Amino acid sequence: MKKSAACLSGCALILSSLSAIAQSTPVYKDASQSIDTRIKDLISKLTLEEKVSLLGYRSKAVPRLNIPAYNWWNEGLHGVARAGDATIFPQAIGMAATFNEKLVDSVADAISTEARAKYNLSTSLGRRLQYMGLTFWTPNINIFRDPRWGRGQETYGEDPFLTAHIGSAFVHGMQGKDSRYLKAAATAKHFAAHSGPEATRDSFDAIVDEKDMRETYLYAFHALVNSGVESVMTAYNSINGVPNSVNKNLVTDILRNEWGFKGHVVTDCGALDDVFLAHKTIPTAVETAAAGIKAGIDLDCSSVFQGDLVKAVQQKLLTEKEVDVALSRILKTQFKLGFFDDGGAAPFKNYGADSIHNDAHIALARKVAQQSMVLLKNDNNILPFKQGQYTSFMVLGPNAAALDAMVGSYHGVSSKVVNFVEGITGNVDKGTRVEYDLGCDYRDTTHFGGIWGAGNADVTIAVIGLSPVLEGEAGDAFLAESGGDKKSLSLPASEIAFMRELRKGVKKPIIAVITAGSDVDVAAIASYADAIIYAWYPGEQGGNALADIVFGKISPSGHLPLTFYNSVKDLPEYTSYSMKGRTYRYFGGAVQYPFGFGLSYTSFSYEAASAPAKQYAAKDTISITIKVKNTGNMDADEVVQAYIKYPNLDRMPIKELKGFKRVSVGKGNGQLVTIKVPVKELQKWDLQKHGWKLYPGDYKVILGSNSADEKLSASFRITGK
Repeated sequence: MKKSAACLSGCALILSSLSAIAQSTPVYKDASQSIDTRIKDLISKLTLEEKVSLLGYRSKAVPRLNIPAYNWWNEGLHGVARAGDATIFPQAIGMAATFNEKLVDSVADAISTEARAKYNLSTSLGRRLQYMGLTFWTPNINIFRDPRWGRGQETYGEDPFLTAHIGSAFVHGMQGKDSRYLKAAATAKHFAAHSGPEATRDSFDAIVDEKDMRETYLYAFHALVNSGVESVMTAYNSINGVPNSVNKNLVTDILRNEWGFKGHVVTDCGALDDVFLAHKTIPTAVETAAAGIKAGIDLDCSSVFQGDLVKAVQQKLLTEKEVDVALSRILKTQFKLGFFDDGGAAPFKNYGADSIHNDAHIALARKVAQQSMVLLKNDNNILPFKQGQYTSFMVLGPNAAALDAMVGSYHGVSSKVVNFVEGITGNVDKGTRVEYDLGCDYRDTTHFGGIWGAGNADVTIAVIGLSPVLEGEAGDAFLAESGGDKKSLSLPASEIAFMRELRKGVKKPIIAVITAGSDVDVAAIASYADAIIYAWYPGEQGGNALADIVFGKISPSGHLPLTFYNSVKDLPEYTSYSMKGRTYRYFGGAVQYPFGFGLSYTSFSYEAASAPAKQYAAKDTISITIKVKNTGNMDADEVVQAYIKYPNLDRMPIKELKGFKRVSVGKGNGQLVTIKVPVKELQKWDLQKHGWKLYPGDYKVILGSNSADEKLSASFRITGK
């Protein structure tokens, strides 16, 4: 009895202590409460000045509530960027060239794993560093409407459907699969109609009608909202006279109210300053700060909110309640990341150094690079090289050993980058001779090296092309001809002259490897090479991936996410945002290489296994199954692409990608591929009704390996009901 009494007394004491602890724990720190309840509690404890201090990307600490400082600015376009040793995957445009959603999901999953590990390591040391956080301003899902745009390399290409699917896969991988916590927060940028010119981006006004806006420029953003993207970033430019960062119709009416977006909206960096300094549509910073909040902006990547929102409230340009709404949205992201939970987000709290740049991530980078590279030419099937076929190689060219040409823009750093020279050298036996020479630079058209040495080798691999200093973001691409943009599709004149002299001096095989993040004039050097591989900016394993392809360890399987035109003279003015005459969807002229193009070391045949129905209504789904047979002598991947041809009505696309599937097929074998297209996907914007409309009429589905290929087709009719 005494023991029981003692137990009861002790239990009561424990319960009393637990109750006291529970009462001393603020609601916003109580993980058992709902996020909305916790946010409401936290906001109630903050002064107006403290609230405003949290609304800038350099979020300030609130020591009395144990809220540490946080820097929202992080980049993860193709690997954790600007944050020390990290795996560098192929540039975004190269990931799009894989046409492989599952692979891109895996890449983003690896990036967020490394991000979590870096965040854990840095915060454990008391560091709150820029680029070491968990809120990533990626992916860039702007449409690469014109090949002159320097930042096109950051995108997933010119097609809204491909961009939507690759972008959604990236978001899924980045944000993780946990039901409670975000692994990291992804951001769809730049909202909207933002794809050059770079030099005038801070004041540029994109004139876009509702049809092009809905069908092209907003399509992928809507898809990523439906996929649960946590954040959206507004663009620098104006649309039809209204700067994006104070555009209530765009941010509140469409993004939030029409699409149901529940995350937070951040400005591009300095975009609010542009409103009153460059666009000059609002006279002062204080009025701009108020207009940003009223438009639906939550987080400012500048100091306008932090410097002027208190004044805006004092001047009654907005209310403190409106500030609370913006703050609640960014706090919700932080709560979902586990920032206010003791120990952080439980599923990811133990990620450490062994999660960063490990063997699995390096192998993944190699796989992505393999699948991204596009074989454009292969005369007489000179590739792949057979084992022991050649005993000496010359690898030369300005990009053969250049780090910039491997990593692209918005890149990380790595201690294990394998350039093209190293890749070839490391993948031949020690009894094979490999030489290297710079060959030429980006400017000199008369002085060249390595040609005599190339003449003494069995095979020459010439690595030429562009680099991120020749195309990219304004300020970063400091050798670009036009503020980061290109004025033409030309390769550097020095490289063309070099290739011409190389061909004169070398009668043995020449393989040209081109690095770039955009369409270039391949025809200018095509006659000087026996085979051409388009390598993009292939990341840290680019050299090994190239070797895997040229030595036949794998068959090339990348496909162009861009149209390769003959000249920019074939295109409308760069400043025009009308889609007329742009991309494979609306350009009917001759091209060098069509959207979706990519050669293989083998051949594929398509055989219909099930045909679509003859007639569909709006509620239906078009389904077609084909058998893809590998009719060559090598195991390989094929990318089946399904295009829709529309009725002959005004402003309909010539054709449009509405399905794709990468499939691995062994030599002599076949695989069944089913592609499904919801009929609602074929709706187009009606300018008169300001809404989507399914147009009745005769349609056609075309299956092939690029947008100009027609291996199978079938016609069907849509009733419109």
